[in-house]
Amino acid sequence: MRDGFQIGNRIIAPGHRETVDLPVSVMSDHTPVNLSAHVIHGRKPGPVMFVSAGIHGDEVIGAEIVRRLLRAGTVQRLSGTLIAVPIVNAFGFLNHSRYLPDRRDLNRCFPGHSEGSLAGRLAHLFLTEVVARSDIGIDLHSAAVGRMNLPQIRLTPGNARLREMGEVFGAPVALMSKLREGSLRHAAEEIGVDVLLYEAGEGLRFDEVAARAGVSGILRVMHALEMIPAKGVPKGRGQPVICGRSSWARAPSGGLLRTLKTSGDYVEAGSVLGIISDPFGEAEAEVRAEDAGIIVGRSNLPVVNEGDALFHIAQLRAQSHARAAAQGLADHQDAAPLFDEDEII
Repeated sequence: MRDGFQIGNRIIAPGHRETVDLPVSVMSDHTPVNLSAHVIHGRKPGPVMFVSAGIHGDEVIGAEIVRRLLRAGTVQRLSGTLIAVPIVNAFGFLNHSRYLPDRRDLNRCFPGHSEGSLAGRLAHLFLTEVVARSDIGIDLHSAAVGRMNLPQIRLTPGNARLREMGEVFGAPVALMSKLREGSLRHAAEEIGVDVLLYEAGEGLRFDEVAARAGVSGILRVMHALEMIPAKGVPKGRGQPVICGRSSWARAPSGGLLRTLKTSGDYVEAGSVLGIISDPFGEAEAEVRAEDAGIIVGRSNLPVVNEGDALFHIAQLRAQSHARAAAQGLADHQDAAPLFDEDEII
């Protein structure tokens, strides 16, 4: 018989599952705030995996992916241990905000400190109680409010294990993304835990394609790690397209945007992505792609200001590969760092 799995002050017996509340803080009105983790501890030995969502409070698609994952029948036959945290940043989630009450971005506050700021304490709690107990993790994100992302995986350059898991996950696109100081991925790698980052959908919105791709990808990774049997695991639709770098096409002027291309489209350099008009229709400006590639994210807002980031284009090394990838995306329905949401506005 396996030993029980300890998290916080609770011990989960083999073959059992339980939601554990880890105290974070008490709000100004005396309302307690917890970091809640659902633990499934299998009867058979195997890896420990965490799946987290809601590090940014407005990224709600991850919570739906975790909900569906926990209801999947195949996880009932788990070997190893699954720690699922659907909402890391409960403060932002309740306020429909990306940030914590002190306006800090939690994903810039790792590894945190038990006696630091609110963000630092939450980061420290999550890192020590969840991440440090795991062998591998999958962190779920979305674009911010007003933008949407094609389902994609972010991989750490040079990490062969993550590259393999990213291919197994089977998202349409995988982008190489350097580790950032203060991020969960950076802090996790410092303590020997590899983390896949999944990006899909839009802030404060559910997206069925993003949700299905996320659940399917997690189940495929769990199967590859021999945590669950093959039955009930969706088959992949081919390996993801690996992109080495990306850039944003920005608005050349302010006005009303009419989009001509969307996420998943392959575009040539110089392609017209959209047209910006003034409210009277007297002046128009074209938004063009500077590089060939696949649109992996875009703005959903028709009202734009000059300089706004509108289309996120990921470049591939070979143009022929890019064309083949574009067709695959239609069927699927050392690199520069990728910009964070705050840095592309």
